[in-house]
Amino acid sequence: MNRLAFAIAGLLTGALLYASPAAADFRVCNQTSFVLYAAVGYEAGVQMLTRGWTRVRPGECGTALQGSLNQPTYFLYARSSRAHSGPARAWGGRIRLCAKETNFAIDVPVGSARCASDDAFLVPFASVATGHKASWSTTLTEATHFATPASARAAAITRLLGDIGYKLVTTPLGVARALTDFRSRMRLPATPGDNDLLDALETEALKSSAPSGYTVCNDGQGEIWAAIGLRLSRGNASRGWWDVPAGACARVLTRPLNTKAVYVHATKVGNPNLASGPTTFCTEHGSYELSAGAKCSGQQRSLMGFAETETDGLSGYVAHIGNAGLLPPAPKFVQLRASK
Repeated sequence: MNRLAFAIAGLLTGALLYASPAAADFRVCNQTSFVLYAAVGYEAGVQMLTRGWTRVRPGECGTALQGSLNQPTYFLYARSSRAHSGPARAWGGRIRLCAKETNFAIDVPVGSARCASDDAFLVPFASVATGHKASWSTTLTEATHFATPASARAAAITRLLGDIGYKLVTTPLGVARALTDFRSRMRLPATPGDNDLLDALETEALKSSAPSGYTVCNDGQGEIWAAIGLRLSRGNASRGWWDVPAGACARVLTRPLNTKAVYVHATKVGNPNLASGPTTFCTEHGSYELSAGAKCSGQQRSLMGFAETETDGLSGYVAHIGNAGLLPPAPKFVQLRASK
């Protein structure tokens, strides 16, 4: 069995990737406590093809590409479900290929530094050397080692219960009580199958947990610095600066949104107005937070233009910033809507 250490796409330390021959196709196996979504890329002549997303439950394998493989190397990226609270986790490497928020199939020329579609962005894939084998299986793990698929599923159920808001899931008794309550609320059978239970937990967690707040993702090359502005009833407020490396995200607001719009400004070396717009907010040098009504005067403060991102009715929003600025938002059904 070959062992490959993955460069993490910014957020989970200690994750490992193992690769071994499989029965058929290109399969991704999930031995983590997260529901994962995987994307695969490969060269076909002069084109680079990327395909996603394949949902893989903890303790299971999913087929990311069907049919016999014919390339010596494939590329893999995986991310945790938006249902999980806390920072996003990602498994990837150093090869930047195109992806989208929703399910996608993208073809671009090999070596292209940008994505042809406005709603696509670059993410860091890892290379997987399959040696022209007709089939391949890759298992994703995390820092906490789960010896069996069953132990990974059990940990995922506990994690999702916590994502939904159950507080006492640190003991077997707490988990049992939370599961009993959840089954009753969702009108599930007393002993649902693991798959049905995981699906119901993820669906419910997507309604209440992630990605509440406001997140800025850097889909371009080179680090950026981001600030946000809010228009409040008592005046404008702004805060910054978040240093966001290439391929990473920063969660700049953690509470569910309750405003019609959030405004964002991003700068990078060589482009001080990477993301900007006609609405101005006061900013400061260095880390700062300016409350509503603060005067924009003094040598350290200046007005800057911010781009508007519409958040009306949403509890969470992810702003993607590429090499040319703020990318168009994903379709609204992808963004998490506030619970009624």
